[in-house]
Amino acid sequence: MASRLRKRDCSLNPLKKLVYLISPNKINKSFYSELNNVLSFKNVKFFQLRLKGIKRNKLLKIATKIKKITKKHKVNFIINDSYTLAYKVRADGCHMGQLDGSFKTARERLKNKILGITCHNSQSLAKEAHKFNADYVAFGSFFKSKLKPNAKKANLNILKWSKKNIKKPIVVIGGINNLNYKRLIKAGANYIAISSFIWDNPKLKPKFAIRKFT
Repeated sequence: MASRLRKRDCSLNPLKKLVYLISPNKINKSFYSELNNVLSFKNVKFFQLRLKGIKRNKLLKIATKIKKITKKHKVNFIINDSYTLAYKVRADGCHMGQLDGSFKTARERLKNKILGITCHNSQSLAKEAHKFNADYVAFGSFFKSKLKPNAKKANLNILKWSKKNIKKPIVVIGGINNLNYKRLIKAGANYIAISSFIWDNPKLKPKFAIRKFT
């Protein structure tokens, strides 16, 4: 997996790409220019398209537009939930939750594409993700989240355990902001998944909010 991720890094980029950026719940016409501005700061490693309750044809059109932007900025484009959509749009990979289908089928369909799996706060789920050759494991929620207010809580010990035992890149999620993300990195996280702080920040526009993570 390391090679799958490293090959898209920008070697001239002085910033460490530690941001795993997730889309807002709704996408309007102005979003695409905002995304371009955000990715221009060059600290985003992944962009995940996560939209619920949208017809597949519309989702495909949105994904196609986003892919052009992520490709321009050498950011890994990840589709949430649907490995079939990821395959169809030729995204860089897919992120799957525990109820999003067969990990085995997803791995077979995606082949050498990126597969990330949600593991909540569970060692057994992380072991299962490793079994299906996931490219990264995702833990959370670490803090209160606007995106998922009822999400299961995770603690820092799972990061230390995973770093020692699973030895795959770690993505952390849940209420992460500019004041708390460093403790997660210190505990072993490789990437921080953020959404609300960027897209729903009452004080900062997205292109300025993203600059808080360096």
